Amino acid sequence: MSDIYDLVKRYPWLPSLKTYYSDIASKNPLDFLNDIFSPNKSPDLGNRVLNLFFDAFNNIEQISGIDFDETNIYIYLILRILLYVLNDKILSNRVANIYSKTTYNELNKENEYNLYYIYKDLDLNVIYEENPTIYKKIVLKSQEEISKTNFKISYIDYLKLASNLKDDYRKLVNNALQHGYIYIKPENLNRLLQEHVRMKLLARNNKNSINLEVFKEKLFEVQEFKNLYNSIISIWELKKDEFEYKVDIKFKEGQDISKIFPPCIREILSKAQEGQNLIHTERLFILWVLNALKYPEDKIIEVFSTLPDFDREKTAYQVKYAIKKGYTPYSCKSLKSYTLCMAIKYGDKLCTDGYFSNKLQEQRKISHPLFYIQYKQFVESIKNTSEKTNPNDKNA
Repeated sequence: MSDIYDLVKRYPWLPSLKTYYSDIASKNPLDFLNDIFSPNKSPDLGNRVLNLFFDAFNNIEQISGIDFDETNIYIYLILRILLYVLNDKILSNRVANIYSKTTYNELNKENEYNLYYIYKDLDLNVIYEENPTIYKKIVLKSQEEISKTNFKISYIDYLKLASNLKDDYRKLVNNALQHGYIYIKPENLNRLLQEHVRMKLLARNNKNSINLEVFKEKLFEVQEFKNLYNSIISIWELKKDEFEYKVDIKFKEGQDISKIFPPCIREILSKAQEGQNLIHTERLFILWVLNALKYPEDKIIEVFSTLPDFDREKTAYQVKYAIKKGYTPYSCKSLKSYTLCMAIKYGDKLCTDGYFSNKLQEQRKISHPLFYIQYKQFVESIKNTSEKTNPNDKNA
């Protein structure tokens, strides 16, 4: 079992922070900022916070280069202050999403004893049993799938944690409930904690704009914090450059937009059309892409219908689930890590060289396949408008 101090360093949102690091958690924001930005504290603190925001703005699924030292506690508390004074829903959601996803991934690495301590620290009515309980058996095509776990949670605490997650399978009627407790696998309980952490970062009081500005200016007395705030704003404004080419890329009946898909999407669709088997990450990616483009359920299912292991009922369930969750497709960085990037194979210049930003007057790299489609459609719309305005240009 890990030392309690180490667990709090990894998960500073735990209530024990106030017990074991009371000297940090009990300070008012101004005193806290003055202290952590003093010369004897971590010199790379600002850079680590900036990197987190940068990862969030680029839709990366995991915080890069995370260290579970005492600075990790500072970062969490700074995040709460920054998100409060930044007061931007889109920005806050991106940061809260990457932080909570990273938390989920780390929780899934913990042993059962550490998880039990974490659950109890949150005052959850969770019971751990040495011998796992089999709580569900599913027979699908002569294959038996057995679900068992060592954990069960009070249905009251379960409902509190799951209140923001509306999936059908989380309803009480779809869970193994006995004597007031729900049998649950650690990864499923950790998913509920992911949402708990996300909402904790997004928690807002009713802000009075005048009071918020006064509070912000007070915090700006700490020059390092002011510089950090301004750097984040600058990065966010640069990121908004992507909206320079934002157009409607939703599915429209009778309109084929596949010609403006990036190579990564075209490759997977081509393999599917040929009846080749797709690996798990390819299936997830193409499902999330088509859903993001608002393809109808039947059109998405049709894409998978040519696969050798196609099961309509199972595929329909997975598609419905993905639509409800609204998962974001992998970023270009993630696609490269999964070896799904096909830029070099297809010799795609937009992927390899990027595009010229009129707003910034500089060459920019494509960071997400959806933006690739947006940019391509923007260029197509400009071209079509030009041809309509100057019909003789084609013959020039």
